[in-house]
Amino acid sequence: MRSSQVATLAGGCFWCLDAIFRQTKGVKSVQSGFSGGHVENPSYMQTHDEDTGHAEAVQIEFNPDVISYETILRIFWTSHNPTTLNRDGANVGPEYRSEVFYHDETQRKTAENVLRDYAEKLWDDPIVTKITKYKNFYPAEEHHQDYFNKNPQAGYCQVIINPKITKFKEKFKDYLI
Repeated sequence: MRSSQVATLAGGCFWCLDAIFRQTKGVKSVQSGFSGGHVENPSYMQTHDEDTGHAEAVQIEFNPDVISYETILRIFWTSHNPTTLNRDGANVGPEYRSEVFYHDETQRKTAENVLRDYAEKLWDDPIVTKITKYKNFYPAEEHHQDYFNKNPQAGYCQVIINPKITKFKEKFKDYLI
């Protein structure tokens, strides 16, 4: 029995993935932050105003006896549009890129397989998601953590996050908490 594993994923705005994975069975914790860049412990403002190289990302601790890394990736590729380069809806810039940061060779191979066998069949346009070796993750400021649950009436939550949660609930109902 393995107690936990970690997945680090960038799928546009981190608030969206955070909201979805907090409702996912087998997920122990979700943290919004920044991954893949060259600046240590960047702030939200630095990530968006400077060239830190980071993507908005979530770091997910999960129980692999309840949910597999493969299923985490299926949810990830279903929950955002991985066909637009450096873009998530109206959000534009390299910090909004789609990227899987693998922690070991097993995760790399799984990500490549799920991309080929699942994700590419979901989308008509070519997927631009990078699959990159994990090198860092820095948590975002506290007000970015669990943003959806703290701000459910905010316009962004209503217009952008709610439809993604609805899609998640329809396609992955067996994994809802």
